[in-house]
Amino acid sequence: MTGQRDYEIFEAGDTTLQSGTVFPAMKLAYKTYGTLSPAKDNVILYPTSFSAQHVDTEWLIGPDGVLDPTRYFIIIPNLFGNGLSSSPSNSGNGPFPQLTYHDAITVQHRLLTERFGITKLALVYGWSMGGMQAYHWAALHPEMVDRAAVVCGSARCAPYNYVFLESVKAALTGDPAFRDGRFVEKPVGGYRAMGRVYAGWAMSHGFYRDELWREAGFTSLEDYLVRAWDTTFARRDASDLLAQAGIWQGGDISACAAFGGDLDRALAAIKAHVLLMPGATDRYFDVRDNEDELGKLVNAKSAVLHPIPSLHGHRAGNPVNNPRDQAFLKAEVAALLSK
Repeated sequence: MTGQRDYEIFEAGDTTLQSGTVFPAMKLAYKTYGTLSPAKDNVILYPTSFSAQHVDTEWLIGPDGVLDPTRYFIIIPNLFGNGLSSSPSNSGNGPFPQLTYHDAITVQHRLLTERFGITKLALVYGWSMGGMQAYHWAALHPEMVDRAAVVCGSARCAPYNYVFLESVKAALTGDPAFRDGRFVEKPVGGYRAMGRVYAGWAMSHGFYRDELWREAGFTSLEDYLVRAWDTTFARRDASDLLAQAGIWQGGDISACAAFGGDLDRALAAIKAHVLLMPGATDRYFDVRDNEDELGKLVNAKSAVLHPIPSLHGHRAGNPVNNPRDQAFLKAEVAALLSK
């Protein structure tokens, strides 16, 4: 399998986590697209989202895509817990420690500076958990980040969002394969239950009311649920999914020594041009969270809130087969990069 690998590994070594735990031989998987300019000033960082690996997000990269590799050097770091970077599924049988976005950004920063000598980011772009990482980057490294695009993400996990993730975890761990705190085999029923929970939260009321699933070729609501959601998470290790859900639930740019839990202070530390692009009908990264954050980005070079006018809920920010929302993203990111 090694010969087929299409990504690189950054060996971070024994890494002290935010919790104080030392993670032995930590690994960060990443892939690059395009060419780094001699001045190293054309870098876009594009972190992955929940359960996604870099290949799942490559659709957005291309000469006519949202992110152009003929102009920019694009780096996709795979988030811990996604099965490529350090995850429960590839880190031995011992207990997997609780990781945070702060841990992820620390290792990503080491990758950029130690492997590439990069000290400036033209843009950090991310959707969902990737958007939360973009927010963390902008707050933790304000001198390094010129622009940040937070797509269907927030500065911290809202209580409503937290409850959504509790339902996801309950669906997965309710499977008989989960015993004594671990999965003894693949939770087939748990994957399906998780997908059905996700289907209700990820898409909007209007999406189902107007039967927009028909646009993607599904013949009935049940056909859509079975083919689009029942097995979507079965491609990932169940323990990996729980690890990433834990990172998501603990997400908070201010939850570190630098900001002491003061969210206003953390938001005020951001100096980048900031584009907040929630889905207008997103049910767990609610537009209202970004509305609250916008007024606190007092030191940003610029800060705008442009909701995606879509009935595709959270998935409006990842419109793989949705040309309308894709065009909106492309135009907004082009405008941001022109600043």
